[in-house]
Amino acid sequence: MEARVKWLENLTFTGTSGSGHGVVMDGNKDAGFGPSPMEMLLLGLAGCSSIDVVHILQKGRENVIDVEADVKAERAETDPKIFTKIHLHFKVRGENLNETKLARAVELSAEKYCSASIMLSKAAEITHSWEIME
Repeated sequence: MEARVKWLENLTFTGTSGSGHGVVMDGNKDAGFGPSPMEMLLLGLAGCSSIDVVHILQKGRENVIDVEADVKAERAETDPKIFTKIHLHFKVRGENLNETKLARAVELSAEKYCSASIMLSKAAEITHSWEIME
C-alpha cells in the first residue's frame, strides 16, 4: 500500500492514494479546504468499520438500507495530542433487521476485521454503540 502527500500552500496538502484517489487535507482550522489529518483518521476508522458492518449484515441476509456512523473523540491535552477515547455510534436502517445480528456485526468489526479500529485501540479506548432506525 502506498500514498503520496504534496504541499500546496500554507498548511494545505493534497493526498493521493496508491489506487489514484485524491483528498485535500488542511491544518488550518479557520479557513481550511479539507479535513485535518487527525479528522482523516476518524473518517478512516468510521469508514473501515462501516464497511465491515454492512458486509457482515449482508452476508447474514439482512436487508440493510442505510448505515451512518457518528464518531466522537477526545485527545490528549499536551503534545503529541493523540486520541485517548473514541466512540463510534452506528445508525442502521433496514427491513426487519435482527438486533442480535447487528450487535454481532459491530462486535466482529471492532474485535476482528477493522484494521483501523484494532490499530487505534492500541493508543485509545474505543467504544461502540448502535441503534436500529425505523
